[in-house]
Amino acid sequence: MGGVRTLTVWCQDWPVVAAVAAAGLPVAVPAAIVVGNEVVHCSATARAEGVRRGQRKRAAQGRCPELVLFEDDPERDARVFEPVAAAVEELAPGIEVVRPGLVALPAQGPVGFFGGAEAAAERLVDHVAAVAGVEAQVGVADGLFAATLAAHRGVIVPAGRVVDFLAPLGIAELDQPAERLAGRAELVDLLRRLGLRTLGAFAAVPERDVASRFGGQAVLAHRLARGVEERAHGRRRVPVELSVTQELDPPVDRVDAAAFVAKGLAERLHAGLVARGLACTRLGIRATTENGEELSRVWRCADPLTPQGISDRVRWQLDGWLTTTRLTSGIGVLRLDPEEVVDAAALQLGLLEQDLGDGADRAARALVHVQGLLGPEAVVTPVLGGGRGPADRVRFVPWGDERAPAADPGQPWPGRLPAPSPATVLVEPARVVVLDEDGADVGVTGRYELTAPPRRVLVDGRPAEVRGWAGPWPVDERWWDAGAANRAARLQVLTVAGDGAEQAFLLVRVGGRWAVEGVYD
Repeated sequence: MGGVRTLTVWCQDWPVVAAVAAAGLPVAVPAAIVVGNEVVHCSATARAEGVRRGQRKRAAQGRCPELVLFEDDPERDARVFEPVAAAVEELAPGIEVVRPGLVALPAQGPVGFFGGAEAAAERLVDHVAAVAGVEAQVGVADGLFAATLAAHRGVIVPAGRVVDFLAPLGIAELDQPAERLAGRAELVDLLRRLGLRTLGAFAAVPERDVASRFGGQAVLAHRLARGVEERAHGRRRVPVELSVTQELDPPVDRVDAAAFVAKGLAERLHAGLVARGLACTRLGIRATTENGEELSRVWRCADPLTPQGISDRVRWQLDGWLTTTRLTSGIGVLRLDPEEVVDAAALQLGLLEQDLGDGADRAARALVHVQGLLGPEAVVTPVLGGGRGPADRVRFVPWGDERAPAADPGQPWPGRLPAPSPATVLVEPARVVVLDEDGADVGVTGRYELTAPPRRVLVDGRPAEVRGWAGPWPVDERWWDAGAANRAARLQVLTVAGDGAEQAFLLVRVGGRWAVEGVYD
């Protein structure tokens, strides 16, 4: 149910740690980040003195007179975090910076290389401490959300056990202060007042009820509580020409100049993506200095990036390289690579941001809006693939994902029904009785032959005469696996009711019983 097996490296209270480090103060000094006269982050030392997130500044200073206050500064957080990210990458290449203070990567590589999740976690924690002088914690779980919470506790969640791990955790885990998600604190407060105090209790509420009562953002939170990652956008192969490159003459060695370059390059990248109907969800930032030094970092983004989002990440990364990395010369070439893109329909465009275009574009955005309210699986596209039965051949793909069949329709499928297919396929086949001329049940032999010609069918207790029939078509799948074997037979019948109305059914016999699987128009 969870996502890809993920390893995260997390530095607790990173905004405060970064502010203290940038100011050159002792690590143990009680400190806090204040926004709008309110504490949004505080150090462990400050918490020991009674300082809490959400306190007014004066109340926090009353609890701890020695409290050092800092302004919120995302650029500072990213700049100071660069040595930590570089230290992690020395042992586990291919990291993605989720935000300053948190990096993620597929767990398979480091776990396999170091001989286990525990060994990999120990090596990463020791290396970050030795190289960057920062304490870190590692978590491993299925999916980014669960892996992040696992890192908060320094635990390894066994594969497939993410639901058991999340269920007893408090509902406040949905509101991570570092993520700065608008409205999430209000949602958590509302859920508490409704008596839903754990992720498991919230997950037990049907998703449709969550969507109808709380809205689209609550549906996303509900999916996380259930151990289902926010929908992984279908990855697309990124054309090389979508990358944008800027040669810097003279080379950039100052942060203010880097910020100017970042804005222009971000707008170029975004314009190229929009022209192709795409949006970026993983951004690669690569730089080459005048002396040939190469720098690279990938930023992972929960939502498709806007021009401002691209510009911010490029500026933060350049600030980190120019300030904390020992470069022998200025940056001469800067390149942005959209490592992963999705359909532009994933973007919630404002009314005046772009012409809505034709009806197909408007319909696509309307469907995306419905997905935001009810969840990705609320809007699906049927894709016809290979299989024997009608239900086997159809795969429902969330709108915006790649429309790939579940099985190759070009392969031979012995026992496949001939055309036409039923107009209606029942989700749960309905019980039916098939009788011969003497009123006895019609069965199927071991050679897939009917024991007698069908003469009457009882559907919901109402009899109908059989005017014609075809089949049976045998189904004998996975006979070598007792747990997954499927042995059945399908039969098409044309019936006529007492009022003369004709109706065609697709029947299936499984376990000695008949059922209606489909209805023909």
